[in-house]
Amino acid sequence: MKTLLLLMLLTLPLHAQDTVRIKHTNYQTVYSKSKKYPIYVSWWVSKASLICKSPTKRSNNFAPDPKLLKDSDVNADYVGSGFDRGHISPAADNQCKGSKVMDESFYFTNMAPQYPALNRGEWKTLEEMTRDWAIAQDSIFIQAGCVGQVKKILHVSVPSHCWKVLTFQKTKKVQAYVFPDTPSDAKTYEQHTVTVDSVKKLTGFIFKQ
Repeated sequence: MKTLLLLMLLTLPLHAQDTVRIKHTNYQTVYSKSKKYPIYVSWWVSKASLICKSPTKRSNNFAPDPKLLKDSDVNADYVGSGFDRGHISPAADNQCKGSKVMDESFYFTNMAPQYPALNRGEWKTLEEMTRDWAIAQDSIFIQAGCVGQVKKILHVSVPSHCWKVLTFQKTKKVQAYVFPDTPSDAKTYEQHTVTVDSVKKLTGFIFKQ
């Protein structure tokens, strides 16, 4: 899959002391220590990861990442802020991988502050649609993240946008989306469809196919 869609983090050398790349069982993340949210997360979702006899229940065990304890210990920053602890790699994508993997999805290196309108709205709808597509078409490679800062809640930056790029393994089709992180959004997820070049311009990353 790396030959199909490779993310090169051009800004990483310039901010090497700020960003940390961490690999967990079902996802890897590039976390900004200054913004306190992930600028890039990648993972696979497939039929096998979604359909099983005994799915793991959502744990809700929000926790600092044990691989970056000090810089991801931010749960208190969210309390009373009005922002959701928004998954980048969703918990439901891990329901057939066991409790350990489910818990890993709740690390704050996989979270960004999202307005409820985004986290519970079309961001969630796209997550659900992606799982439906994975069941119907099998494996999808997902890259997603957040960018910008519109304000801070204590130490955590609130991103201006969250983005996602999907690559379908069988068809090689690529779909990209950018969502503004705002208190309200009347658009459907389809209306947030953009080109991969648009994500490149927004993030400064280069997506090679």
